[in-house]
Amino acid sequence: MTYDRALPRAERLAMPLARDVAEEVAKEYGVCIRPVPLKRLDTHTGRWEIVDVPCGATLEAKCPPCAKRNRQLRMAQCREGWHLEAEPTITPDEPNDEQRWLVEFRADLQAQRDQTDQAGQDTTDLDELITGLDEEINAAGMRGNVLGRTCPKRNRSTRRRQDAPDLPKRKMAATTLGRTFTSSDGKVYRPSLFVTLTLPSYGKVRDGVPMDPETYDYTRAARDALHFSKLVDRFVQNLRRVAGYDVQYFAAVEPQKRLAPHLHMAIRGTLPRAEIKQIAAATYHQVWWPPANRVIFDGDRLPAWEDGTGYFDPATGEVLPTWDQALDQLDTDEAAEPLHVIRFGVQVDVQGMLAGTPDADQCIRYLSKYLTKSISDSLDPDDQAQRDHAARMTEALRFEPCSPTCPNWLRYGVQPKNPKPGMTPGQCRGKAHKPDHLGYAGRRVLVSRKWSNKTLAEHKQDRRTWVLEALGQQDEPTHPHRYVWKPVPASDENVAPLAIRLLRTVAERQRWRAHMARLQAQADGQDHSAIREEAA
Repeated sequence: MTYDRALPRAERLAMPLARDVAEEVAKEYGVCIRPVPLKRLDTHTGRWEIVDVPCGATLEAKCPPCAKRNRQLRMAQCREGWHLEAEPTITPDEPNDEQRWLVEFRADLQAQRDQTDQAGQDTTDLDELITGLDEEINAAGMRGNVLGRTCPKRNRSTRRRQDAPDLPKRKMAATTLGRTFTSSDGKVYRPSLFVTLTLPSYGKVRDGVPMDPETYDYTRAARDALHFSKLVDRFVQNLRRVAGYDVQYFAAVEPQKRLAPHLHMAIRGTLPRAEIKQIAAATYHQVWWPPANRVIFDGDRLPAWEDGTGYFDPATGEVLPTWDQALDQLDTDEAAEPLHVIRFGVQVDVQGMLAGTPDADQCIRYLSKYLTKSISDSLDPDDQAQRDHAARMTEALRFEPCSPTCPNWLRYGVQPKNPKPGMTPGQCRGKAHKPDHLGYAGRRVLVSRKWSNKTLAEHKQDRRTWVLEALGQQDEPTHPHRYVWKPVPASDENVAPLAIRLLRTVAERQRWRAHMARLQAQADGQDHSAIREEAA
């Protein structure tokens, strides 16, 4: 295609870029717009080829097609587990050769580390190697630490706070299924719940914006957002104790218009609404961290670093207490109070659901509604007041410690856990401090282990098998060691421009859709519209 270069400059600039058009076409056909090129060696044939692998982004702002596929996958996962009728059985896989070798190598390294430590020599390099190997062990498909807990657990009193009501505790039954009810006509019903939990008020708001920003409690809002995931964990613990069985759930964390995170949770089984509200009112989480309310270092006066010593006060030469020392001091102080106590607000919504009803399908769509958007995407770009509210929230989070390793602890006179040179308060790179997260850095989707009796990869394989069967193709298993994958350097001349790669994939999708259309035309009154959606 050509165009007249004699056209006025304004008209030429108004023309869309060809690459942008290719991306829009790719989105229409459900093609990843940020494919990752990888070199693949077929060990059976000895042939190398470059394969575009979908980026797998979960946010629509990065890749709408991949985000849409992830949302549909989560919807299928939610639907299959919500009203499960058979008890799920999870049997651990047998360890493979790679996992065995990693654990054996880990044992050798630990023995070397112990010998080096007994000889009074520096173990820093070995410690770093062991830490990296532990991460590799988890990445290889093993859960937990191969050596278990390597440091003593800090125990605190489990006595409930006086300002929190007590909860009943039922004897646990070895089941994950809820109760069933039989109607007078003999039909059996297995109801479940859809629960929404919110955080308390921090000040009066109108249309999601504080009416008086000066009195709005941004500090409390910031700390609640930082520790919201811990509060959800406590709620699940209390829920299971009161319910008396191993309650399973599928939950999504979403932002309210006021930018506070709140929880939507599909729960298998049912409890009285009054009990759910009682559990929410009695749930709290105490953050036992060193005090962070008095600023000690600020501005130009910051702690200095010295190798072998750590951070110290440059004015006095006094070394700052380490993270463990600060916690030890907290443990010995009988009058100590937690840094923060987080609770749910009074608004608790509980709805009963039956499998296969329109209400249940609507709740599943609602659960996945915001999974493709970041928390900051809820902001109205044309609403200056809301943008100012988000900016104030971001500023409130700037100096709040987000974790034991956060550099912000230096501001309050404590060395972070695992300190290193170059740490500066207010410059933590943790997700919680970024405007896209607004304090909440936890997982957006929370799924219990026995929800659908399948992993997300197994759900994905089910959908793939269904589509291939609809296309009349067999999903033949591939030998796990047949292919060898390698990254492609950015300078590799064999990688075609992105627009060409997108159009190639679009052409393949066009062939798929044509095949789908022929299958639908041949169907004897059967509905194949769902197949086309899967292929998209």
